[in-house]
Amino acid sequence: MEKVKVVILKNELNDDHLLWEKACVLYSNEVSFRTIDLTKNNWLEEIQAKPFDYLLSKPGAFTSALKQLYDERIYILGKILNYKIYPSENEVFIYENKRFLSYFLKANSINHPKTNVYYFKNEALNDLQYLKFPIVAKTNIGASGRGVVVLKTQADAKIYIQNVFSGKGATKSTGPNFSKGGILKRGSYYILNPSKIFKKLDFYKSINNDVQKDFLIFQEYIPHEFEWRVVRIGDSFFAHKKLKLGEKASGSLLKNYDTPPIELFDFVKKITDTHKFFSQAIDIFQVGELFFVNEMQCIFGQSDSFQMMVEGKIGRYRNIDNKWKFEEGDFNQIECYSLRIQHIINKFQD
Repeated sequence: MEKVKVVILKNELNDDHLLWEKACVLYSNEVSFRTIDLTKNNWLEEIQAKPFDYLLSKPGAFTSALKQLYDERIYILGKILNYKIYPSENEVFIYENKRFLSYFLKANSINHPKTNVYYFKNEALNDLQYLKFPIVAKTNIGASGRGVVVLKTQADAKIYIQNVFSGKGATKSTGPNFSKGGILKRGSYYILNPSKIFKKLDFYKSINNDVQKDFLIFQEYIPHEFEWRVVRIGDSFFAHKKLKLGEKASGSLLKNYDTPPIELFDFVKKITDTHKFFSQAIDIFQVGELFFVNEMQCIFGQSDSFQMMVEGKIGRYRNIDNKWKFEEGDFNQIECYSLRIQHIINKFQD
């Protein structure tokens, strides 16, 4: 059988692509790979130097400039040159771009918390009289809850607006996320690897210098005790609850593995089928029988070794002949990257 030839598109971080490489090595009998740094000046020449079947994307999401760089080059590769990209270019564009995601959800009539994007101070101030408080302010870029602030009053919102348009910038955390678990484990890692400390400090400095001061994002606050995290990789579906820590579920790493409702998978399958999104984690608020999309991410972290548990058994759901079937097993190896490679191999063979 001919091997699938893939090119991993590295972002600005030195080790952010390594899980792609690890998964490719796991399937080395079926996949050959090389890695190209998409942030370098000779990116296109390096990609086109040898034949390939798929480009494997790993977008960065830490500064606006490098997010824009990655998106622009993915646009050229996918939309202009028509190369096959996985996750797809459209999945990359909405990844860690809350402003663009809000446009995407609204344009496609997908249920989501009402979101307002303001580029002008006076417009934002004038609209405060129409907003129901509390509201959620978000920075455009910010994983794990960075940049998410709950504004409880008009006075809070006015201060936030003033900060953004005065040049101080939108509120966000720029250092270690102490709300996450595993503080001792992460601290021990840097004690044992002191050379990594300076790289991490440079990383925090880059985030701190990336000030959002020209626009702001206000989102409707939906009362919740948890978010559903629904994952689709290929034809595999998983779900669990992300529990709140304080006012946010994002970044808490607190989970509950209650059995998810089948209607949740129907909701996600319709969205992902329609837009051909086959590497997605969608965070969803549930209000009664209604579902509202909060975030969509083509690449995501995984703190546990599995993504779903049903009646004490880890596994996945698949839709076979329009019926949902639970299959017991460990399908989330290498933080779901092995499942992504399996999906690419299956697509190539088809």
